[in-house]
Amino acid sequence: MVVELEDVRKTYQTGAVEVQALAGVSLRVLQGEYVAVMGPSGSGKSTLMNILGCLDTLSTGRYLLDGIDVADLDEERLAAVRNRRIGFVFQQFNLLPSLPAWRNVELPLCYAGTPPAERKQRALRALERVGLSDRVMHRPGELSGGQQQRVAVARALVTDPALILADEPTGNLDSRSTTDVLALLDELHEAGRTIVLITHEAEVAEAAERTIHVRDGLVSQVLDRGVGAA
Repeated sequence: MVVELEDVRKTYQTGAVEVQALAGVSLRVLQGEYVAVMGPSGSGKSTLMNILGCLDTLSTGRYLLDGIDVADLDEERLAAVRNRRIGFVFQQFNLLPSLPAWRNVELPLCYAGTPPAERKQRALRALERVGLSDRVMHRPGELSGGQQQRVAVARALVTDPALILADEPTGNLDSRSTTDVLALLDELHEAGRTIVLITHEAEVAEAAERTIHVRDGLVSQVLDRGVGAA
């Protein structure tokens, strides 16, 4: 999946105040690439992730996903893209506390209308892939922070998405769990996934092939450690 943004701007209206979160961002992420988007609080990086994930709309510019202009998609088709082609990993894990790990992982498949038996099979397979085959019946409160984030990664993988968006996935983790989650993202990248990682930590961004620095709603610098260019 190739991601292309062309002069993307996003403006929010708060009462009489107009806030420009993105001021003209252009970038390209190639299929199979691992990119980090880095910037301080208020730089626009989270707004950028929401647009990439089709969770928010842009004010002006173009967002092309595999050559398709996202603005041409109706809400039903956008929901299908979010659910089937993009996997989300968030800082807060966003797990339902009353459900065991495998039930949390199967949720995207529920929304997609996948039959129950297939849902469970795919959820268990995803948990095995992230090293949690012995924790499938554990609820989030019975898991460590690193294990909860691995459940969240399994949930992102269960639909077999082409693009994984990780928004500060290590923000609530200790150093050991951070290392584990970054190693898991490395494995997914080596398996051919396209990964966009949002972070404010330089050490985390170093895991990616390319780091795109965002400041004041603009791309301020691109550091290329591998293949591909913005």
